Amino acid sequence: MEPLKKSGNYQGPKGPVVLAILDGIGVGKYEDGDIVRKASTPTLDWLAGNCITTRLKAHGTAVGMPSDADMGNSEIGHNAIGCGRVFAQGASLVNNAIADGSLFNGSVWRELIENVVSHNSRLHFIGLLSNGNVHSHIDHLEAMLAEAKKAGVKIACAHTLLDGRDVPPTSALEYVNRLENFLAALNENGKVDYAIASGGGRMKITMDRYQANWKMVESGWKTHVLGDGRTFENANAAIGCLREENPGVLDQDLPPFVISRNGKPLGPITENDSVIFFNFRGDRAIEMSMAFENEEFNHFDRGPRLNVKYAGMMQYDGDALIPKNYLVDPPGIDRTIGEYLAKAGVKQLAISETQKFGHVTYFFNGNRSGKFDESLETYIEVPSDQVPFEERPWMKAAEITDEVVKAIQGGEHKFIRLNFANGDMVGHTGVTDAVQIAVETVDLCVARLLKAVKKAKGIMIVTADHGNSDDMYQRNKKSNEIVINEETGKPNTKTAHSLNPVPVYICDPSGSAKMRLSDLEDPGISNLTATCLKLLGFEPPGDYKPSLIEVDRY
Repeated sequence: MEPLKKSGNYQGPKGPVVLAILDGIGVGKYEDGDIVRKASTPTLDWLAGNCITTRLKAHGTAVGMPSDADMGNSEIGHNAIGCGRVFAQGASLVNNAIADGSLFNGSVWRELIENVVSHNSRLHFIGLLSNGNVHSHIDHLEAMLAEAKKAGVKIACAHTLLDGRDVPPTSALEYVNRLENFLAALNENGKVDYAIASGGGRMKITMDRYQANWKMVESGWKTHVLGDGRTFENANAAIGCLREENPGVLDQDLPPFVISRNGKPLGPITENDSVIFFNFRGDRAIEMSMAFENEEFNHFDRGPRLNVKYAGMMQYDGDALIPKNYLVDPPGIDRTIGEYLAKAGVKQLAISETQKFGHVTYFFNGNRSGKFDESLETYIEVPSDQVPFEERPWMKAAEITDEVVKAIQGGEHKFIRLNFANGDMVGHTGVTDAVQIAVETVDLCVARLLKAVKKAKGIMIVTADHGNSDDMYQRNKKSNEIVINEETGKPNTKTAHSLNPVPVYICDPSGSAKMRLSDLEDPGISNLTATCLKLLGFEPPGDYKPSLIEVDRY
């Protein structure tokens, strides 16, 4: 890669360039349900009135998703902000691989199928059951099940993780019933036995990330692999019973369940079985992949080592090679801002709490683990609390701010990137009072950062990777009217990301740069990368999305 060139008319500020990503805080379309608008945000209000500002697309084709009906997410958002270009992402890649047949013609699929057919064993699918298109899509599961039948697989088991986070919060039966009907059609001639074998809420079992809570993964292992847990006749009965026992529970928090037949678990994973984790997004699939693949494993007792063939939909960690086998190649993201700055000798700091730590490091660096230069990069992970986010909506924003203020005052790092997870993680709970506290917490922390940046004569960019807290009520898709809960008379809450744009505020409190907004049509969050390089005194690479600002002098 060619090294960065210094700008001819601007050498950067005296202090650092600070990129603050306010996760899940977008610009709402409607006043009702926009908790960002409802919250007291004097700092964001001041930024809007006193700094260069515009709105950025953070969903759909602007971040590599198949269509503009697809929401963005933190993974692809940080990919885009880190690399300055738009790459086809997980959902698009899998769609293409299924459409052109390359997934089924690939060596990994053939190996897993041959293993099952030759041993007359089971093919298992583990993953998130919804059409949210953030971690997975039910279409992909159904396509693989249909192809498995054509290939001669007699027994297949679906281990279904319930969503309620990227889709409406209590919509599980919509997807379970659809899958049950699909399986019934496959089973119609009696030649195959395909069934749902286990399940549970995505925030209760299996889909932990960043090794924050291995108990979740252990619970998933017991449920999916060992068939150990509370049994039900079918998934529909399990969900109905568990909802009745836990009034108000969201799908993502439903306890685990095992489907039994004739008094025995229907689908434990045993010798010579094949297993596919069908999520395409990596962060919440890595730990279960480690449990299946790692020879040495001490996070929980797996029981006797199983001789199974395992693959992920994609490779979730390219540097750590997790998993070793995968069905679809991930996007090849290269030449990120982190790599360019490391080669230019610029010291960088990346910081967040555990929930988003991988986003400001791994995803920001183009799905790459580790650092480009140990001597130039500092990564700080603030351990997240293991309590429900609605019970502690301030999360670790203050502790992150403490560290960043210290770094700004220290003067060592010229580029600082941070993520406040509150707007997204609390937004996913659907508890709007807690979401308001989360947004106001972030606003207070941005005020502290702004003060430190001004004193250090730096520049601050405040933005987001996608929306969430800005759109907290479900709406009728045709009329856009709020959906009212018949029992409570209150709006049904929405826990998924929004399709709204996100703000960007570029603030130079010391006046070191004469800046103006570039004339760009439909800018997106990938334009932030070149913007950061411009403000650091570099000319962005020619194939990066253009900078949001022009700098005339220093």
